[in-house]
Amino acid sequence: MGRPLAWLPLIALLAATAATASAPRFYDDDPIDREPESRSAARASPLGIGLIYELGYNLFVNANREPTNTRAANVNTIDEVPDSSWFTNRIGRDTIAPERLARGVNADRPPAPERWVLLREKSAGVSPGFTARDANGEVWFLQFDQPERPEGGSAAVEIGSKLFWALGYNVVETFITRFDPARAAIDPQATVRRPSGARTPFTRDDMTRVLERAARHDDGTYRVSAGRMIPGKILGPFRYAGTRSDDPNDLVPHEHRRELRALRVFGAWTNLVDWKAGNTLDTLVEEHGRAVVKHYLQDVGATFGMANNPDEWDKGWEYFYEQAPSRRRLMTFGFALSPWQTVPYAEYPSVGLFEGDRFDPTAWRPHTPVTAYIEMRADDAFWAARRVMAFSDELIRAAVHTGEFSDLAAERHVAAVLIKRRDAVGRAYLPAINPVVDPRLDQVGVLTFANAAVAAGFAEGPTAYHASWLRFDNATERTDPIAETRSTAGTMNAPADVMRTPIGGFIEIDITAESAGHESWGRPVRTFFRRTTAGWKLVGLERLPDGKSAAAVPHRAAAGER
Repeated sequence: MGRPLAWLPLIALLAATAATASAPRFYDDDPIDREPESRSAARASPLGIGLIYELGYNLFVNANREPTNTRAANVNTIDEVPDSSWFTNRIGRDTIAPERLARGVNADRPPAPERWVLLREKSAGVSPGFTARDANGEVWFLQFDQPERPEGGSAAVEIGSKLFWALGYNVVETFITRFDPARAAIDPQATVRRPSGARTPFTRDDMTRVLERAARHDDGTYRVSAGRMIPGKILGPFRYAGTRSDDPNDLVPHEHRRELRALRVFGAWTNLVDWKAGNTLDTLVEEHGRAVVKHYLQDVGATFGMANNPDEWDKGWEYFYEQAPSRRRLMTFGFALSPWQTVPYAEYPSVGLFEGDRFDPTAWRPHTPVTAYIEMRADDAFWAARRVMAFSDELIRAAVHTGEFSDLAAERHVAAVLIKRRDAVGRAYLPAINPVVDPRLDQVGVLTFANAAVAAGFAEGPTAYHASWLRFDNATERTDPIAETRSTAGTMNAPADVMRTPIGGFIEIDITAESAGHESWGRPVRTFFRRTTAGWKLVGLERLPDGKSAAAVPHRAAAGER
């Protein structure tokens, strides 16, 4: 009786194989530019995440995790990230003018600071603050600068919001404004949590205690970063691994979302070290007639060295805790210096410890390594680096100018460091794999493409490019070789047989580069074109395959080995 059951796995495998074989590789709407989110998430409910548990798990489990080398699961067929409730393509796809970048996500409705009504104290983070209503009745989250870094915290929030908006993330609208305690009132229902855990009425003494930890102007007012309340029902933070079980549209494990993996590159560029669930936020909003969960980077202020206290120079160099360097310092009574202890920082009162001369993006560390950080692959890093490189010097300076530094030298310093770090990101990641980009095949059969590493000036042009042309069966994925072509530039003529492809037919072109200094350029970028009545359409691009053969980005190099 048991023998027939033994056939069940085989039957299931054959059925799955048959289903796979009958499914085409590419569909008529490929490549999609918007991630499908067609189901209502109305049942999504608030989620709490234990931040202490997350901290310990990241430091003592994730830090020892080996990446799976799984290809990002939310890319479309041409290896790009579609728009979604997580991400909207902006820089790298659209041209962004400096004045547009300087506005970022902000609507033309700044706070009205003539009167603030305090609702509650700021419950998380080291910077002092309140939740308050302005003179127009709008609710804002107010965050003050710390006395040791006047202007620094508010500038970091403002600049970071502009950069991460341009990169494609959902961020909070923020404005730099003023808070005058003489014009502040306290809502009669406002309470504050006491050390005992009890909540009691919020008083002016409570307000004064908060303001004692804030940088104060000579006239008694305070510079403050005001973040507009995010619309929708607040659902709490999101995790950097797994999915939300109450969101039917959340199908891709978060560690395999490219835009979350890419925060390892964007975080290194800006030194966004406080990379944790507590700095994210999900909200339930109504879009196109259905309830959708929208995902925000709620706090991008731990950037540009502003997560550092004046005596903490290791942010971005080590995790909160790393056994090897900690043991080395302990055993040598502190005489064994770590790299961050010898960095010649240029210090300004309004700027954190932020430098670009010793910066190595491949060795950069956040406070703790979340799962998405571990899972970043070389193709994810390449995708991210292209977006960082899309920021011109002018755009970077425009973003930094929104920080409203009173010291022009400090503003110039932050911009100069961001420019140096941008170039370091491009230098590290663009030449690391085959950098062929933007393949096009015109109506008369001329193939053109670019080399991202060469175009950015981070690599010499290859000796030659090689293209393998193949017929591609979209139903079976079988290929038949047509011809090989070679060129010393990014232009090649298609073999004559290619132009005999019928309307609706497919060809595959595998492009490699011959470079003595870059062995990885010999791995082909596989491109797929469909012939249409209007010409050839790029419908597929694969830069790295899935699995162990893919290039992984290491994450455990000892800080002392940089």
